[in-house]
Amino acid sequence: MTITYQVKESIYVNLTNRCPCACTFCLRKNADGVYGSGSLWLDREPTLEEVNESLDGWDYTRFREVVFCGYGEPTERLDVLLAAAARLKSRDPSLRIRVNTNGLSDLINGKPTALLFKGKVDALSISLNTDDAAEYLAVCRPKFGEAAYPALIRFAKEAVAAVPEVVMTVVDEPVTSREKQERCRAIAEGIGARLRVRPYEEKK
Repeated sequence: MTITYQVKESIYVNLTNRCPCACTFCLRKNADGVYGSGSLWLDREPTLEEVNESLDGWDYTRFREVVFCGYGEPTERLDVLLAAAARLKSRDPSLRIRVNTNGLSDLINGKPTALLFKGKVDALSISLNTDDAAEYLAVCRPKFGEAAYPALIRFAKEAVAAVPEVVMTVVDEPVTSREKQERCRAIAEGIGARLRVRPYEEKK
């Protein structure tokens, strides 16, 4: 199974295939992997020891960062994520650690979690996706229902105080109109984050 894989100058970590959302634009519905990774569907979730062993197999002088992302929501395995990130940081404090997340970690784990990333993670990329709570329900279809969007915003606000860089993202047209992108930019900047517009990748 693929636990870690290379994307350009980054090493990505595939901890889980679980995700509390079923986004209408998600590539997982029609693809087994991304960027030539091979299949990212896991037969089972790797142990912390297996994650560490896979991470140890890379020469980090050749890479810019480690990204916890994969083919699921990495905060579904928050303890493993934090332990692996802390180990990497203890070995090389200059190594950049990023987590790509849907921002629903607090609901997934049943507690506030943003402060747990402090000192272990350099950047959080949070999928905002829309400026409207009702549309978020329709587009991202979170299992947490109406509690999801406010929890995402709260997590992002708390993350700004814990992590050096917080980026909120939306998918470019046709998923998100330019007008909505600007409203999302205002939300992100009001929180103290910045907005990044991700390119729309059409399903194959």
